[in-house]
Amino acid sequence: MFRPSQRVAEIETFKVMDLLKRAKLLDSNGFDVVHMEVGEPDFGTAPAIAAAAKDAIDKGLTQYTPAAGIPQLREAISGWYKTKYNLDISPERIIVTTGASSALLMVFSLLTDAGESFMMADPGYPCNRQFLRFLEAKSQFVSVDAEQNFQLNASLVQQHWQQNTAGVLLASPANPTGAVVHRDEMSAIAQEVQQQDGALVVDELYHGLTYASDDYSVLEVDPNAFVVNSFSKYFGMTGWRLGWLVAPLDAAHELEKLAQNLMISPNTVSQYAALAAFEPATLEELEGRKQQFKLRRDLLVSGLRDLGFSIPVMPEGAFYVYAGAQHVTDNTFDYCWSLLEEDYIATTPGLDFGQHRSNEFIRFSYTTGLDRIELAVERLQKRIQG
Repeated sequence: MFRPSQRVAEIETFKVMDLLKRAKLLDSNGFDVVHMEVGEPDFGTAPAIAAAAKDAIDKGLTQYTPAAGIPQLREAISGWYKTKYNLDISPERIIVTTGASSALLMVFSLLTDAGESFMMADPGYPCNRQFLRFLEAKSQFVSVDAEQNFQLNASLVQQHWQQNTAGVLLASPANPTGAVVHRDEMSAIAQEVQQQDGALVVDELYHGLTYASDDYSVLEVDPNAFVVNSFSKYFGMTGWRLGWLVAPLDAAHELEKLAQNLMISPNTVSQYAALAAFEPATLEELEGRKQQFKLRRDLLVSGLRDLGFSIPVMPEGAFYVYAGAQHVTDNTFDYCWSLLEEDYIATTPGLDFGQHRSNEFIRFSYTTGLDRIELAVERLQKRIQG
């Protein structure tokens, strides 16, 4: 009789994907579901990117590539860092990956041994802890609230560092809160991690989608940090499964070895398609989408606050609102399922993102249009106010 390994048995489901599966089934049965659950832009792939993919197929560019990615894409990403951040990042330091998920798995594989831990904020992206569990390593959660801007800071890092702490993971902007670690605090955290002889990993997946300030990269304050990024969010290429890692040069060689064994190579057609993501016309289109996200955020935050949801800190980036729902429930996991089944609003319960006060919060993703956000708020109003 089949029996999974203890390691796999202890890995939790990704709850938002369970909700998405059910929401899609409701869609197929003719119900009008407002999708605010997954972090997937609704705009679709930019036409130039799709055209580049078709051109790659027509040219027969469908075979394996180098494990670290095609040189042209590594060079294009290097150029992006120069244009956007004025940073000179050698293409040799860039490893193209099969989405940010494989990048996170590889960087944790590189930096942690069994029994070691990585410090991270609670709430945070749920799969991080599953990657570490798969490696027989541990997630070291530090509870954060609005008072800490839902982010770690240097004081918390110093206070919670343990003998088995291998490093610190930050996400800025963060999922599920949209919170940003500002430059001075990032610099202070980097210094603290260096003093502890640990590694700093920063998830920059939502760069390009900040609304109150310009993006900066951790590499501006700590050139030895590890950076994870993706073509999924700002570039709108979720299903193309393409991301990248930036690492110190000596570490990049080790990561390439991991890539050879774990991935063979990133998706070939996706890589050639992604070259078009950096074209001026594409970037102009993506900036227009960013402005739409800001309008959606403002509309959703206003609507939720009017209905009594607690949003003490305006999300500065990404496309999520992490809203306190204590006035309507003490169990947001059940409440989110009820919202889906009874009101056809798909959202994500706080339990997906950790343990700290998780049953008080719901994550709303504003990756759907303004009219759909208005419809969701109307349905919530009917539910709450009768």
